[in-house]
Amino acid sequence: MLAIRGRCCVERGYGAAGQRVAPMSAPPRGRFITLEGGEGAGKSTNLKVIEKLLRSRAVPYISTREPGGTDLAESLRSLLLNPSSEIVPLSELLMVFAARFDHVEKVIVPALREGKWVICDRFVDASFAYQGGGRELPWSKIEALERWLPRLARPDLVLLLDVAPGRGLTRATRNRKADRFEQERAAFYQRVRKAYLRRARGSSRYRVINAGRSRRAVATDVSAAVGGLIDRFGGGR
Repeated sequence: MLAIRGRCCVERGYGAAGQRVAPMSAPPRGRFITLEGGEGAGKSTNLKVIEKLLRSRAVPYISTREPGGTDLAESLRSLLLNPSSEIVPLSELLMVFAARFDHVEKVIVPALREGKWVICDRFVDASFAYQGGGRELPWSKIEALERWLPRLARPDLVLLLDVAPGRGLTRATRNRKADRFEQERAAFYQRVRKAYLRRARGSSRYRVINAGRSRRAVATDVSAAVGGLIDRFGGGR
């Protein structure tokens, strides 16, 4: 009986002799930043800008991408991007979310719980843009899948790099062969862009950045947005 009482006291925050024991506190959760935009918008370039800023502010972070980030997700990415893959739109959506669920559970949520910031090249908004806009699937199907994601895996900041589709595709395929998505017609990418802008409309989580300007101008806007998030939630340990 005494042993049980002693254990209860410790669980309530008191030592065996009745003295107060300071509770163990979990590290503050990390923040989640996603980079979105059509092909050639400059996501990879500006991910490096964010990494440099986080390092300068002593903010622990990881960088990742979608589809990808785990062995399973990278395998699905290879199938999705392969020009020879014949995938119907609904299967494409389910493959993207299968990769996403694996990525979230194994990489994103654990990092956030450890107090690390996560920078991700594409996330859920890409599904609304590419499968919802480009493939013209009902948004209700994507929203149903999105509801399965844990609340922790909701971005704190979405940087939408907006560029005219023709200009972006020229950038993306300048030095390599076009992948399965990059081979789509101009109308597909007009729908992608429209869907992205629709998602961003009226939400304070989004920063729409004109990515048709110089790299320096875009990087300045990206740094300002991320810097504001660091100022708001604190950086470093």
